[in-house]
Amino acid sequence: MRRIISVFTALWLAALPALASDNTELVTHFTLDNGMDVVVVEDHRAPVVQHMVWYRAGSADEPKGASGVAHFLEHLLFKATDNMEAGELSATVAANGGRDNAFTSYDYTAYFQRVAADRLELMMQMEADRMVNIRLTEADIATERDVIIEERNQRVENNPQSLFNEQMGAGQYLNHRYGVPIIGWMHEMETLDLNDALSFYDIYYSPNNAILVVSGDVDPENVRMLAEKYYGAIPANPALPERLRTIEPPQRAERRLTMRDPRVAQPYVSRSYLASERDSGAQEKAAALTMLSEVLGGGQTSVLTEKLQFESQIAVYSGVFYNGVSLDDTTFDIVVVPSVGVTLQEAEDAMDAAIAEFMQTGVDSEQLDRIKMQLRASQIYARDNVDRIANRYGRALTSGLTVEDVQAWPDLLQAVTEDDIMQAARDVFDRDASVTGWLMRPEEGVLQ
Repeated sequence: MRRIISVFTALWLAALPALASDNTELVTHFTLDNGMDVVVVEDHRAPVVQHMVWYRAGSADEPKGASGVAHFLEHLLFKATDNMEAGELSATVAANGGRDNAFTSYDYTAYFQRVAADRLELMMQMEADRMVNIRLTEADIATERDVIIEERNQRVENNPQSLFNEQMGAGQYLNHRYGVPIIGWMHEMETLDLNDALSFYDIYYSPNNAILVVSGDVDPENVRMLAEKYYGAIPANPALPERLRTIEPPQRAERRLTMRDPRVAQPYVSRSYLASERDSGAQEKAAALTMLSEVLGGGQTSVLTEKLQFESQIAVYSGVFYNGVSLDDTTFDIVVVPSVGVTLQEAEDAMDAAIAEFMQTGVDSEQLDRIKMQLRASQIYARDNVDRIANRYGRALTSGLTVEDVQAWPDLLQAVTEDDIMQAARDVFDRDASVTGWLMRPEEGVLQ
């Protein structure tokens, strides 16, 4: 039956390359005189627009001792400005039938509104205002600091998996800020003050450190006119520092950690390896790692799923994860959730055995062809979502990539060979650059 489904899927997907040529993204890219980059992606199928401003500043750009300030400032930008009351921006978006929000990651902070296309100018006017005119009070600081502390309590402190992930990250990065959680360490979040927030704002929130991404039912020349009117009037920050990061030293010893928590519902094994990110003009290694993650753990016919779930029934779940959109070295991660009665040691041994066998037997060519067709299909359908389109370009450009890199990526994935994948596996599976973790319930008889 699986063979029949694969053949049927292949026949159905065979028409997708032609479909892709009819749905090529219409992208316009330019830079304002003050250094602000602008990306416009046209899609005139619905009268909707996604307006996003991305700053090349995330948690990895924070000063030591002030972890969480990037995310803290994201919250504070919804307070008052010279021209708006606190909460007025979101209220205006809602009153115009749209939605807005913001998010912070290691390499960027982004703000967005999704509204009817004829409301684009209003969005630019408000977003440009808070780029330069934020007005914070000590009361704002106290209120919002309590908010982010409660957010950490809910999302991290009350979630053993989140706590475990923090420990894994801290173990993976010996010197880089990627080892510090985006939301921040609790003891440092509790001391964040007005000076911390304004200092980060003054350094990084400027047009020459920002990218405007507009996707949807828009005309590029109209976007240019509006961008010049609202964002172009803001002067560049001549003191914007070069984006320097601490560099990881050579990793010469594998690390292991065990976390026990009575709240753990399902114990599991996790392993991360230090891995190359997507580099501008040289994305081939990242493309091979992306395909390796799909081959090993990307679906029901992946190597680990076949070996650990179907054949041996050692695991109830296995997954492999790699996201190359990162300014600096990222991670290649494997997770195995053992079946009832299977120990974490048995699950880890089975995972290692499956990987070792894969290194001997190599990539199944039919599986690789199927993965490539599925990726092509998902890339085509992603063009139906103005939110995903804007996010793809924003995340890429804030992580050191270019518009040309984003456009080249689908073809690079299609060009990956079996040999490329095996070379990527040999490069990334370095135990000296790995962290293996067990998340488990307290063992009976072990003192806590």
